[in-house]
Amino acid sequence: MDLSYSEEEKAFRAEVQTFLDEKLPKDLSEKVRTGGELGKADIERWQAILNDNGWLAPNWPKKFGGAEWNAVQKHIFEEEAALAHAPRTVPFGLSMLAPVLQKFGSQEQNDYWLPRILSGADWWCQGYSEPGAGSDLASLKCEAVRDGDHYIVNGQKTWTTLGQHANMIFCLVRTDKTVKQQEGISFLLIDMDTPGIEVRPIILLDGSPEVNEVWFTDVKVPVENLVGEENKGWTYAKYLLTHERTNIAGVGFSQAGLRAVKRIAKAEVANGKPLMQNPHFAARVAQVEIDLMAMSTTNLRIVSKAASGTAPGVESSMLKVKGTIIRQEINDLARRAAGVYAMPFASESLEGSNEALPDPLSAGPVAAQYFNNRKLSIFGGSNEIQRGIIAKVTMGS
Repeated sequence: MDLSYSEEEKAFRAEVQTFLDEKLPKDLSEKVRTGGELGKADIERWQAILNDNGWLAPNWPKKFGGAEWNAVQKHIFEEEAALAHAPRTVPFGLSMLAPVLQKFGSQEQNDYWLPRILSGADWWCQGYSEPGAGSDLASLKCEAVRDGDHYIVNGQKTWTTLGQHANMIFCLVRTDKTVKQQEGISFLLIDMDTPGIEVRPIILLDGSPEVNEVWFTDVKVPVENLVGEENKGWTYAKYLLTHERTNIAGVGFSQAGLRAVKRIAKAEVANGKPLMQNPHFAARVAQVEIDLMAMSTTNLRIVSKAASGTAPGVESSMLKVKGTIIRQEINDLARRAAGVYAMPFASESLEGSNEALPDPLSAGPVAAQYFNNRKLSIFGGSNEIQRGIIAKVTMGS
């Protein structure tokens, strides 16, 4: 594989850099850089800017309104966006539901839902995990019973990221209890404003309600909101998860994080040498940089496979495991490099603003990022489960 960029790809990188320099609002970039909390309006504002430029859905085919970038273009954009401190786009509609609809949904569903994802008319969240069905997702209990032109849904979902903002949820539900677990699951699109739905926040250590519980009590869902065939939802769920796991790897964000670690660790200190001169710390930085370079190459191969219209398969599990380990290592290195400036929750005494920290290196957010990203090991399918999948596929059961 030729890892050098072509002249066309170099020109595309320059185009992306110009776009980010001209179109990325400075207040949003500064909020991301300093670890400020991004509200719904902030995220929608950035997504609207990307959509106006035709760049909101880089992996979508052009016939659906996407940019139809190749793997290298997508990689370049993600890298530059992370380095420019651009907000992340919300993946649930764009990168998770949309590929499922484009492959398995009806023409009517694609015609209706895809434009609404692009325009921001709908904010989607994911209804997969349950209190007793996380990594063992096939054991889910949330039930949908057919009643004429509707399904009646009862049950619970949990760890629903940003569900407090969503007006729509794509949901795995059990439609047949008499068959093998994987064979009795269906994929439903549910309006969050339907009577019988309650969203309860789960407050994290930093005080934010990033995740939620969602309860369904006799919720009526039109039959036309079934994606694909009844009881075939497990197939669609696995297809979606391969895209989610690839996104979790976060190559661009790891690259930006590693640069921040080097910047902090190379800074002059009043009483001593810069941390980067410590052999043990420097060796850890070198190792994670080598791992990140290897993962970046793997990411290009996997995204290329996904772009061909096929699910990546076991490779996405490999990328998910390695990607999360690298991101967590970078978070730990940043926390160690920042030292006292990474004191967790120091901003509580400073009117809630990391910008008020007496730190010219803007190291304030690193502790919050360290603790928050511990979750990477378990969501999207825990790393332990992914290792089992890798072993089964590559070495046989």
